[in-house]
Amino acid sequence: MSVVKINVLTVPAEQRETLEQRFASRAHAVENSDGFEWFELLRPVEGTDTYLVYTRWRDEASFQLWLEGPMKAAHQGGGAGTGEGGERPKPAASGSTLWSFEVVQHAGPKNA
Repeated sequence: MSVVKINVLTVPAEQRETLEQRFASRAHAVENSDGFEWFELLRPVEGTDTYLVYTRWRDEASFQLWLEGPMKAAHQGGGAGTGEGGERPKPAASGSTLWSFEVVQHAGPKNA
């Protein structure tokens, strides 16, 4: 059964572009992870400063392997995303909460 992880990020208006650029610079970083099924970065349209980072995984174990491996390495500095002199840039989000769900029903468009 697939699992969905939604990272709920509070992003001040002045940090929106920074957040989106950081995600764009890491595009495809998750796509080769075993068990990865889908990713979407959702920008708020009105009335909130909350972005949603949606990922779907084959199972909880696949998510945990990515979390403890590639994701952890990407957030501990080094590589793309570090500032001049190797210092870590200031976070674009001022808060973060992780929501977890199991997919119990799904539907897609009917073939034409």
